[in-house]
Amino acid sequence: MTLAHRGASGYAPEHTIEAYKIANKMGADYIEIDLGMTRDGVLVAMHDDNVDRTTNGKGLVRSYNVYELKSLDAGSWFNKKYPEKARESFVGMEVPTLDEIFLEFGDTVNYYIETKQPEENPGMEKKLIALLEKHHLLEGDLSKGKVVIQSFSKQSLLEINRLYPDLPLIQLYWFESTPTFSDETLNEIKEYAVGIGLNHNVLTNQLVESFKERGVLLHLYTVDDRNEFKKLRAWGVNGIFTNVSDIEEM
Repeated sequence: MTLAHRGASGYAPEHTIEAYKIANKMGADYIEIDLGMTRDGVLVAMHDDNVDRTTNGKGLVRSYNVYELKSLDAGSWFNKKYPEKARESFVGMEVPTLDEIFLEFGDTVNYYIETKQPEENPGMEKKLIALLEKHHLLEGDLSKGKVVIQSFSKQSLLEINRLYPDLPLIQLYWFESTPTFSDETLNEIKEYAVGIGLNHNVLTNQLVESFKERGVLLHLYTVDDRNEFKKLRAWGVNGIFTNVSDIEEM
């Protein structure tokens, strides 16, 4: 599976409606949404815990109410950083709320959602489930993966599992070197999650095979090199995050 990392973030400002639209047009299997939460408890698409990098504002996401956050320019930074990909239409783009994303795409795309900084954003999981229910995204066979939730926070995933046990969950990790997972650890993870997300640069073919043997899905982040993408796919990993959603056509 091709997982659009923050949308088609290699072509448009990350976590904007336009980035998601481009990813969808390019045929990505999922659009990824990182969740932040405003001071007034609204879930928004934002990777960092602050707005400094991807808007013209300063400070923590949770220090803004939703109206203040949406008044920020979430597109001009992209034009400055990537002048060869700049578009005038990116200027003044808004930070979208999760509700707005669901309104825009409905059930026409698959969603891969990450809870970010859940310890600093209490109640995020409950609000996420409520919005998924509001937009009828928890109907049908959830095991097919219309919605997948990932997090580095085990506690956040356990809370989602408690609230809605049928949702497929992915436990995220980041390692400096190739990890080993004991049967005990994997069995513990399998009690609440269907798989694991890893940084791709620590992977070996042997590790991929060990996950296959143990029935654990493996999703990798973030691969923008086509040859690396093809190699990992040949190894049989289940999903790969990329900033360039057309990576298979490059």
